[in-house]
Amino acid sequence: MKKFKLWKEKVNYFLVLLMIVITIEIFLIPFPIHFMIRIYIFLAPLLGLVVNISLECFQKKKYYETVLETMKELDQKYLISEMLQTPTFVEAQILQEILIETGKSMLENVNQYKYLQEDYKEYIELWIHEIKTPIAASKLVIENNKTEATKSIAEELEKIENYTEQALFYARSNTVEKDYCIKKVNLKEMVNASIVKNKNLFISEKVNIKLENLEQEVYTDSKWTIFILNQILQNSVKYMKKDEKQITISAKEKKNQVVLEIQDNGIGIPKGEITRVFEKGFTGTNGRMSEKKATGLGLYLCKKLCHKLGLKIELNSELDKGTLVRLVFPKNSLTMLD
Repeated sequence: MKKFKLWKEKVNYFLVLLMIVITIEIFLIPFPIHFMIRIYIFLAPLLGLVVNISLECFQKKKYYETVLETMKELDQKYLISEMLQTPTFVEAQILQEILIETGKSMLENVNQYKYLQEDYKEYIELWIHEIKTPIAASKLVIENNKTEATKSIAEELEKIENYTEQALFYARSNTVEKDYCIKKVNLKEMVNASIVKNKNLFISEKVNIKLENLEQEVYTDSKWTIFILNQILQNSVKYMKKDEKQITISAKEKKNQVVLEIQDNGIGIPKGEITRVFEKGFTGTNGRMSEKKATGLGLYLCKKLCHKLGLKIELNSELDKGTLVRLVFPKNSLTMLD
């Protein structure tokens, strides 16, 4: 903050005082007053005001520079009122009181919306758990009454179950740290669990699954990782070609990492869209043209959950040749992946 700006605000005071001093000098003309006294009467008030303004500008400049520096260093700007010392001049004291009251009001609003969000999240989780019961019951009825019609209904129920699971993990995605446990798990067991989960999809779509070198130990949360694998595999199947459908799942070791690769021979992704596939709601050309409507949430959730779990997810694709998704796991609990 420049002193010049502060001085500009005080120009009016200086001009008013100058007019008053000149008026006094005019009124004193008829009186036999010594020349030096006249000069003193003229200069003393003006010099006094200049000194006063200079001290005030110095004080304010120092204070507001401190405020601006503190603001730059703060990640959470709304805490500025808590970080400042009590100022010595009235204007800043009033400003600080306003900031404190504004901060309190903002926190009250944030807490209110946080409560509403938590309440809504709890409702969604409860609803999802409740809806699982009629889905399971419907599957049991279909299992005991197998026909071509019930087979189609079973496939649709499978989709409903996948979407409800996606909704549940989406609702929990902002609070993953409260619901996961990082420990040593077997990579092959997680992959097999995901394959079993999607076996009906693979059978109906006639997808060949090839597994290679999966006997690896990694550190992650198995429940959340299996969900990530489900999203990747379901995406692969959704954008398969009509013939020779194959997904190859393999792993390889690096220095402190294990890289899981999921390669399909599907329709691939246009080059210009690869960098956007992890964006929320992005469906791309394939998603808009596909008969199987895309939500644009699957890969977005994968990216978000990988970040929370300390994993890396990468995607490479070539149009008409397929897509490769890599999940990078730490080999020990102390390794952090950027």
